[in-house]
Amino acid sequence: MTAGFHEVRFPLRVALGTSGGPVRRTDIVSLSNGRENRNRRWQDARRRYDAGSGLRSVEDLYAVLAFFETRAGQFYGFRFRDPVDHKSCAPGAAVGAGDQVIGTGNGVTATFQLVKRYADAGGETVRVIEKPVAETVVISVAGGAVPPVDFTVDPVLGTVTFKPGKIPTSGTIRAGFEFDVPVRFDTDRIDIDLAQFDAGRIPSIPLVEIKP
Repeated sequence: MTAGFHEVRFPLRVALGTSGGPVRRTDIVSLSNGRENRNRRWQDARRRYDAGSGLRSVEDLYAVLAFFETRAGQFYGFRFRDPVDHKSCAPGAAVGAGDQVIGTGNGVTATFQLVKRYADAGGETVRVIEKPVAETVVISVAGGAVPPVDFTVDPVLGTVTFKPGKIPTSGTIRAGFEFDVPVRFDTDRIDIDLAQFDAGRIPSIPLVEIKP
């Protein structure tokens, strides 16, 4: 049986106590002259989280237990909101239609992939966004806001498609949005510890990013 993906989000109130973030894989070989050879094994980062830290109410513990059972442990993927990195902009800023460049109008191309760029003077990394929150997506072309009725958003693939007659003929296309990370449980076991009356904890709830 092939594993699938459920378009549901891990309980937000539990996710707020999460630790973790992006993981990269680099091979480093030390040479006899003291220099190093470094090989980038992964083109993109893979995010890992642990949502098990902190004391929880029994209601929160049950919410995690029920969510885990519905996903059949590691079998089904799901959406997860990274508490720090879930917007096209910085955490404390408001999403804006000019946040991220997603393409250039040519009068032919109607569909554009949502991406987020991390850049400074040393370089840039482009992250493909596959699980946007559709109702938060805003678009601009050449600096002008695009009415929501002129485009559609695919929340499963992370694409924006301009409707016929509304395809940009020129200008930079930008987007702003909130998004989730596609993940799965990285365990087939959940251990609940009832630390005190009407409260308890799950020592570890490991999650790992996937390609749905």
